[in-house]
Amino acid sequence: MKKSSIVILVMIALWGWSASLSQAAELTKVRIGWQVPWATQGQLVQILKHTDILAKNGLEAEFVGRTYGPQLNEIALAGEIDVVLTADQPAATLFAKDKGWLGVGRLMYNRTLTYVPPKSPIKSMAELKGKTIALPMGAAAERITVAALKKAGLDPAKDVKILNLDIREQGPLVLGGADKETWGNIDALAGFDPTPAIFEAKGLIKVLDVGKVCSLVLMNQEFIKAHPAVATKMMQALFDAYDYYRQHVEEANTWFMAEAGLSGADQTACNAAASIEPNLKAKKRAEMRVSFSDEDFAIMAEAAEFMAPKIKTSVDMKKYVSNDYVKGVK
Repeated sequence: MKKSSIVILVMIALWGWSASLSQAAELTKVRIGWQVPWATQGQLVQILKHTDILAKNGLEAEFVGRTYGPQLNEIALAGEIDVVLTADQPAATLFAKDKGWLGVGRLMYNRTLTYVPPKSPIKSMAELKGKTIALPMGAAAERITVAALKKAGLDPAKDVKILNLDIREQGPLVLGGADKETWGNIDALAGFDPTPAIFEAKGLIKVLDVGKVCSLVLMNQEFIKAHPAVATKMMQALFDAYDYYRQHVEEANTWFMAEAGLSGADQTACNAAASIEPNLKAKKRAEMRVSFSDEDFAIMAEAAEFMAPKIKTSVDMKKYVSNDYVKGVK
């Protein structure tokens, strides 16, 4: 090979190496706080982890996993993450601190359910009059179950007895009551996915009511100022992840279950939890959205109202949440 040819090849190789370094240097590093056992958010995070979607949108991520929203709020306030993937109530709690956190786009819808044993004679929320319901108090399951009781014409303070029961304590009760009409002194349970979805997939419960939670992507205002367009890039990456998810459901579920380590989880349970999310039913990319609708803002307002006595302040969600950062997402 001629010396001139070798020089040219070396120059091409150096140019490619330099271009790769330049591209890597241009990626904005972002620390994403997420909830490891939480479907459908978990599938979206796994897609971001296993594909080049973030890099294509100019982002490089460090994923910081926790179990629940309140835990993410703690590290958000400590400045340890730049993005929070969370539900409406923890978002309202974080906004109440007024530390610069904003809702930059819709994350997903997720379900809360009220349910009874399969052999229970109860078939509707109205038939819970005089009965005992156990649920994780303070969680969205309480808020939505109480609203469903009122809609059924019941007074939650007088017509039913509500007990506090952590979602993690429901499994043994449900598994032990497959052939009974009640779970001991408990007539009904309420909880949030993916736990009820696992029960539902195994035929261990009869569902009386399904409620909708509007979950959000939060980002700190100072981080947005320091990195122009980063919020839109993040939401575009999430939009792209949804596009991948709807076309590779089984793969995304498998990735999620591998890290979440949920006992009893399977494809059916994952799909039940995701059944409320319209982006996964979209026939084409243009039918998806990560923006907030009027109904979403109404749900968030209900969440803030529910949290007001607990956080000692009323949060106007529209002050902190907008569609400004998703206008260019498609």
